[in-house]
Amino acid sequence: VQLQAFGGGLVQPGGSLRLSCAASGIIFSINSMGWYRQGPGKQREMVALITSGGMTNYGDTVKGRFTTSRENAKNTIYLEMNNLKPEDTAVYYCKWSIRWIDYWGQGTQVTVSS
Repeated sequence: VQLQAFGGGLVQPGGSLRLSCAASGIIFSINSMGWYRQGPGKQREMVALITSGGMTNYGDTVKGRFTTSRENAKNTIYLEMNNLKPEDTAVYYCKWSIRWIDYWGQGTQVTVSS
């Protein structure tokens, strides 16, 4: 299983970005899919999770601003990020848990700055 994340970049405070994470390989028995981030000098933290049943969970700092979704036919998940703040600056990683094994994408940089 390989994961490829796209969509990072530089955005001004208050702006929006959409990240994508596409999975390839043998994809079945998915437990969950999600997004994590690691800011400068910080530990990696959970941003958003979506289970195989479609339930979502968000980190406290992004609730109401970020939305995760999935497109099963394309084996892709998305992270819609709105009202971005400088503290959202981080490398964003996607992670899929498949048959209780975690697979990580390569990370994509999101920088929020004026």
